[in-house]
Amino acid sequence: MYNLIFFGPPGAGKGTQAKIISKHLNIPHLSTGDILRSKIEKKDVLATQLKEIIASGKLVSDDILNTIVAEKIINDCKDGFILDGYPRTMNQFYFIDNLLKENEMYLNFIFNINIPLSVLKDRILKRSKEENRDDDDISVVETRYKEYLNSTEIVSQHYKQNYGEIFYEIDGIDEIEEITIKIQKILKK
Repeated sequence: MYNLIFFGPPGAGKGTQAKIISKHLNIPHLSTGDILRSKIEKKDVLATQLKEIIASGKLVSDDILNTIVAEKIINDCKDGFILDGYPRTMNQFYFIDNLLKENEMYLNFIFNINIPLSVLKDRILKRSKEENRDDDDISVVETRYKEYLNSTEIVSQHYKQNYGEIFYEIDGIDEIEEITIKIQKILKK
């Protein structure tokens, strides 16, 4: 069983790598971004609220995300999981840490994909054109990057300090295939 977390700023490639590794290990990839985008398609009151939050570059509340992630892990992830885009806050960290302990589940690997903001801007603008995503424009990218530095990077550093034996820094500037090979080598340890 493999339980993994991918960290990195928006556009760093964590979603791409999580999808590849999910197929490689045959475990669910839990992307909060994908889950939230699918909820938005339901076109109900929550969908409207979520669309406004995401389009503005702000983060969805911890309560909403905690509920979604807990439900997915408990119901769909008996053989492992990959978290992508979660936990983003220390409250989410404490929630998932307790959830895993209560269910006798443990993290095996944590990957932090590092990349400079200038490279992120170029990547996200390209992704916006290719995928037609409303949440991919420069002002939203800058807002999301600042949010990342002010909350998620703190969580990532907490994991690094407290779970250093399973925490791995990955250079996100490399090509997708190169990053995948590095991650797969680490998974063989």
